[in-house]
Amino acid sequence: MDPFIEPGALVRHPDREDWGLGQVQSVIGRRVTVDFEHAGKQALDTTIVRLVFVGDESES
Repeated sequence: MDPFIEPGALVRHPDREDWGLGQVQSVIGRRVTVDFEHAGKQALDTTIVRLVFVGDESES
């Protein structure tokens, strides 16, 4: 898994641009919960979806 994917990281889903920007809420093993602007909270399996790292909340 991408080492940048941790709580607070800003990400995008590579196949769901319409979901908008997301903020990682939690990481438990390969399961990541992300709160997306237009799709709400989504639980994702990082072995299936490779999230695109955008930044972290300290950079906003």
